[in-house]
Amino acid sequence: MTNPAPRNGTRAFLSLWGWRVLGGTALFLGAIGVVLPLLPTTPFIILAAFSFAKSAPGLHARLVQSQTFGPALASWQSNGAIAPKHKAMAVGMMTAAFIGALVAGAPAYALGLQVLFMGGAAIFVLTRPPR
Repeated sequence: MTNPAPRNGTRAFLSLWGWRVLGGTALFLGAIGVVLPLLPTTPFIILAAFSFAKSAPGLHARLVQSQTFGPALASWQSNGAIAPKHKAMAVGMMTAAFIGALVAGAPAYALGLQVLFMGGAAIFVLTRPPR
């Protein structure tokens, strides 16, 4: 007898809850970023909206209609825009993280990976249209 194929229902259930957990975690981190200036809010809220759109339409709708997060999401959804203030904060935090690693004596490979990944993220952020 051969092994039966995994049931789509189980896979769909796990996927659904995976997206919900990711969305909840991103929303939590984004909410912390509202009061903690070192943590960027916008990318986490965009990730939460994306995750909830796949798993919890009601939560997605509440997030998009939120007075706190709604305007940034609407701007992102309409034209992929990021406010200049948020661009500056994101690039500033990436720079600070790199300088911190440099001062802490991080190995060259770690610094190289930071330049590669944070540089790519900075290019992405800086090339988005202003809101």
